[in-house]
Amino acid sequence: MKNIDIGENEQNQRLDRFMRKYLNGAPLGFIYKAIRKDVKVNGRRAGRDQILRSGDVVSLYIGDEDLALFRRSKKTENVRRQFRVAYEDENILVVEKPAGLLTHGDGKEKKNHLTNQVISYLTATGGYDPSREKTFVPAPVNRLDRNTSGLVIFGRNYRALQHFNELIRERGSIRKFYLTIVCGDLREELHLRGEMVKREDKNMIRVGEELPGGKTMETVAVPLRRAGGFTLAEVEILTGRTHQIRAHLASAGYPVIGDAKYGDPGVNRVIRERFGQTTQLLHAWRLVFNHCGEGYEYLDGMEIRGEPPERFRKIEKELLK
Repeated sequence: MKNIDIGENEQNQRLDRFMRKYLNGAPLGFIYKAIRKDVKVNGRRAGRDQILRSGDVVSLYIGDEDLALFRRSKKTENVRRQFRVAYEDENILVVEKPAGLLTHGDGKEKKNHLTNQVISYLTATGGYDPSREKTFVPAPVNRLDRNTSGLVIFGRNYRALQHFNELIRERGSIRKFYLTIVCGDLREELHLRGEMVKREDKNMIRVGEELPGGKTMETVAVPLRRAGGFTLAEVEILTGRTHQIRAHLASAGYPVIGDAKYGDPGVNRVIRERFGQTTQLLHAWRLVFNHCGEGYEYLDGMEIRGEPPERFRKIEKELLK
C-alpha cells in the first residue's frame, strides 16, 4: 500500500485527474479500474469525481511493480533560456516569449519550448523542486502562437495556476493588449464583434455573423500612428479565440502585415523582401490586472509591460516614417 498526503499543490482537483497525473504512465482503463477497486481517500472508497482537499490521504492498494511501471519521474530538460522575465512573485511568473518559440511542446518539438525553459529556470533558481512534488508542474495560464512574441503568465503553484486560469476567462480581470502593424489607414477605434468557427483542415478560422456552431469573438483596435497606408495599432482581445486578432482584423479590411494565413499576399511579399519578416508582426505587450480575488489583491491595478523586440521597432520606424 502507498499513502499519499494531499498538500496545497494537489488540492482542489478531482481524484481521477490527480491519479492521471500521479500515475502518468498508466492507461486510462487501469486508472479507472484502480479507483473502483484499489484506491481509498481517508480510508474510504471514493468516486472518480471526488474533490481532494489539503490534508486528505489517498491510499493506493497497488503493487510496487505497477507503481514503478506507471509512475514516471519528472525530468527537468536542460534547455537554453530564450525568454526574459518581466515580473515574478511567489505565485506567478510573467515572461516575454520570443517569436518562433512554442508555448507548449507539440508532436514535432517536445523539448525546446517555453514551458520547458520556464521549468528549467524555476528549478535552477529554487522556485520549483520536481523531486518534492507529487503531481504539480508549473504551467502557462495563457498561450501565444509560435510566431507571436510577448507576455505569457505561468502559475508557480497549483492554487495560483487554478485561480489565474479562471481569471483569464473572466472579462476584465486580466486585460491583454497587443501591438501590431496593419495594412490600411485605420483612423478611429475599431470595435469588432462576430462569431468564429475553426477550419481544422487548414488550421484557420472563419469569421462572420450567426455562424452555425460559432463562438463569440470581440476585439478592440486603437490606432496609434499612421503613415504610407499602414497603421500601428494597439489591440485588446475581449475574448480569447484561436487566431483572433489576425482573423478579426483581416475580416474588417486591416490585415496584419506578414500574416501568411489571413494577410495580403502582395503586401507580405514587400515586407518579406524589405525586412525579412515572413510571419505575422504581432506582440503581446501589456497585461493589466483587476479584481484578482482573495489572496491576490496585491496585483489589482498592476500593469506589466514587455517592450516589442528590436525587429518590430525597426519595421515600425521604417514603415511609418
